[in-house]
Amino acid sequence: HFRWRFASINGGDCLASNGMTVHTEPLPAVRDDAKDLVMVSSSWAPEMYSSRPLHSALRRWARQGAIVGGLDTGAFILAEAGLLAGKRATVHYEHIDAMNELFPAVETCEDLFVFDDNRITCCGGVAAVDCALNIIKNTHGDRLANGAARYIYHQSLRPPGSNQVPAPVEPLGSTVPKVVKDAIKVMEENLEEPVTIPQISARSNVSQRHLDRLFAQYVKKTPALYYRDIRLDRARGLVTQTDMPLSEVALASGFSSHVHFSRAYRQRFGLAPKTDRVEGRIPFEFRAWPMHRKGR
Repeated sequence: HFRWRFASINGGDCLASNGMTVHTEPLPAVRDDAKDLVMVSSSWAPEMYSSRPLHSALRRWARQGAIVGGLDTGAFILAEAGLLAGKRATVHYEHIDAMNELFPAVETCEDLFVFDDNRITCCGGVAAVDCALNIIKNTHGDRLANGAARYIYHQSLRPPGSNQVPAPVEPLGSTVPKVVKDAIKVMEENLEEPVTIPQISARSNVSQRHLDRLFAQYVKKTPALYYRDIRLDRARGLVTQTDMPLSEVALASGFSSHVHFSRAYRQRFGLAPKTDRVEGRIPFEFRAWPMHRKGR
């Protein structure tokens, strides 16, 4: 049978993003007990919950042979505790750039969930169901996993290696011509050190004039504006999800001039990066800004 306990640093009621409260035990009450599996969930602001006592407890459980995992931003806490170095891991696609910048020793991917030795990471949302069912499958076999899936009407079990968003709907829909997708792929691969639109056209085997027409028809933006916007979307993720100096955020997003970066940022999002960093740290608020996601 399975037995689980909920714990937090200080114990008491924890408020979930959906308004539900979960009663938790204080960390010291569970720290000395052996565990088979420990999963960390930290929601929108992992830096608010990351602490030495938590890192120490996680490392101790890992040394004792427990499987240690993180749901969505819980992976940031595992990485900060040194438990993901050299490992393959995943987070929600919105946080991947931040994870790469903060923890380059972690091989971050866009899988729904990743099992790497005694580490588990999951991008969150309903992928947690697939992750849990695969844990049951690995520990107790197909029969129990299938029974659990049927009980909750989960009709298909997505295996490890499944991508967070299927490729056919990326990045702008299956009706977008391949040449546009190729151009966008070049842009996505060169966010930190932007290439020119003529270079993008050449790599996409199309004239710049024809590329301009295709973007106007299917993307409703010029290639230059679309390129700028996805760099700004990356910047916003780093602004709101990390403590990187804003000058470094600008460089990591392909802006050599901090003044130009701040002006473009305000134009796109309606507020300065410094202000957005403060307001964007409100715990788990569904943001209204457009968030670009890389295609596969």
